Amino acid sequence: MTLRPALYLSFAILLAGCVRTGGTVDPMSTKEGRAQARDAYIQLGIGHLQQGSTEKAKEPLRKALELDSSSAEAYSALAVVYQYELEPKLADDSYRKAISLSDGETRVLNNYGGFLFEQKRYKEAYAQYLKAAEDTLYSERSRVFENLGLTALQLGKREEAKQHFEKALRLNSQRPTSLLQMAQLSLEDKNYVAARSYYAGFSQQARQTPQSLLLGIRLARVFEDRDQAASLGLQLKRLYPGTPEYQQYLSEQ
Repeated sequence: MTLRPALYLSFAILLAGCVRTGGTVDPMSTKEGRAQARDAYIQLGIGHLQQGSTEKAKEPLRKALELDSSSAEAYSALAVVYQYELEPKLADDSYRKAISLSDGETRVLNNYGGFLFEQKRYKEAYAQYLKAAEDTLYSERSRVFENLGLTALQLGKREEAKQHFEKALRLNSQRPTSLLQMAQLSLEDKNYVAARSYYAGFSQQARQTPQSLLLGIRLARVFEDRDQAASLGLQLKRLYPGTPEYQQYLSEQ
């Protein structure tokens, strides 16, 4: 892994940078030194999290907060740790602290929305995503609109969902989830040409899922493409035989 050497290098730079003429200075005695140590601990915690070790991630994040109790980045990472550990109360508290300390940083708002969606708190998730969508300079703004679309569907706001997916695709035309959802919604609206176009875009970008294969089969039948329908049906049987989508496919035969 390249992450750990980089982190160790951060600590080495921290110590080397504090050498002064006439002796050395404790790096923790300077504001800059504590900030560098805090950031290194946060990166170490994130590294453990990325490797799937939430237990190991907590200790460096705790140390980061000991150095700087107002670190939004540390609380944000800790929120993800608790989210993975299925500790919703602790995750919620950490997300709220991160949002408060960061003055509503867009990335944290989006992540908090994802947590709330996971908890089926859809109205709250929608509100967080709306706040995140206001940041027109956010590099992942298309993802925010896609999340808004998925949440709107859960809230029964079908037309709003379409608008959000369309916005996501205007910002980034290569978002597979938005393409698939627009294909599904267009099929339901009997807008078959648009549905086929969205589905083709999805197929070029992503691996087939049970949902996408069933949708493709239905589209192929609309256009009386028996070979395509049969091919997708075989893929569904071979790859996902135990899924509800395959059972639905059999019932539609």
